[in-house]
Amino acid sequence: MRYLTADFLYPLNQKPIEKGVLQITKSGIIVNIYSDRRLVDKNKLEFFKGILCPGFVNAHCHLELSYLHQVIKQHTGLIGFFKSIKKNRDLFSQKEILSCIDKAESQMLKNGIVGVGDICNTKNTLSQKLNNNLTYYNFIETFQVDDSKVLSTFNNALEIKKAFTQKNQRAAIVPHSPFTVPPSLMKKILNELTSSDVSSIHINESIYEKELFEKKQGQLLDWLVSIGADQKIWKKRNTEYDILKKIKQNNWILVHNTYSDYIEFENCYYCTCPKANLYIENQLPNYSIFNVDKLCVGTDSLASNNSLSILEELLIIKKNSHFSTDELLRIASKNGAEALGFSKLGTFDIGKKPGVNLIKDFNSLNLEVII
Repeated sequence: MRYLTADFLYPLNQKPIEKGVLQITKSGIIVNIYSDRRLVDKNKLEFFKGILCPGFVNAHCHLELSYLHQVIKQHTGLIGFFKSIKKNRDLFSQKEILSCIDKAESQMLKNGIVGVGDICNTKNTLSQKLNNNLTYYNFIETFQVDDSKVLSTFNNALEIKKAFTQKNQRAAIVPHSPFTVPPSLMKKILNELTSSDVSSIHINESIYEKELFEKKQGQLLDWLVSIGADQKIWKKRNTEYDILKKIKQNNWILVHNTYSDYIEFENCYYCTCPKANLYIENQLPNYSIFNVDKLCVGTDSLASNNSLSILEELLIIKKNSHFSTDELLRIASKNGAEALGFSKLGTFDIGKKPGVNLIKDFNSLNLEVII
């Protein structure tokens, strides 16, 4: 048994506790929380300088793209980013891809991440995830602009999902974005989803997304036409949110929201990836529009980020918002765990195994993983 105490405990299910004590098993299960370290035998206490908080949840990652680290230039814009991925994705061996996945997961562990919402277009990450180093929710992503290829795309997604679920990995088939999923594919996705599934979609990541749906013109439209897109994707949709408006299911995570002006769905979770937004579009969301209880954070991939660090993401949010430390940590841990259905993560609750991070200095990114 361990008794951890610091300047402050941030349980995230209650107010921060000054000089509180976290009683925890050696395996990381929370046994009790004491509001005053004087309630515990001093000889049993482990003293830390800084903040103790639950492990972080990376609510949006593309682990399988880790091999593209430092391959794609910054500030290409979203269309340029897509083109660069297509240009470079076949230049690496399977051995190189798997090695990069292993190194990227190790980086997340080192950076205090305990849970991940991971986008999967292939089975490449499955073998790594079977090591059970982290808790994963696997979003089997579909991306298909050609209506004639919808069936083969969906069947491939079903095959990938089956590979994950047969190994007891949680997985759901999800759409990539409003402009890369025709109505016929979206219908198949919705028919496959169950009430317990979590879904994810990239939305408002490009300034040209609004122009595509509202004006039926612009660079995004030109690019879609150039790759053979069916106009059904945008013809009957007048906003980027139309694809989701008829869906009754609430457990969606709307990712990026870089150019969102307002919150369309109060019951959904929203995920921000500030470093990736700066890397690709050199733009950040307007954080004042979000309900802090429904906002989580992700790193996106190493194709669009120089690291997989939630603390680095938080520091950018901190500098561009009015969120308190407690709110920032809820964004980093509690909200992501709730969004992804990770019931044992996110808060210091008795019986949970959320991991324990020590933040020695927020501004200098000084972090130590305690458990």
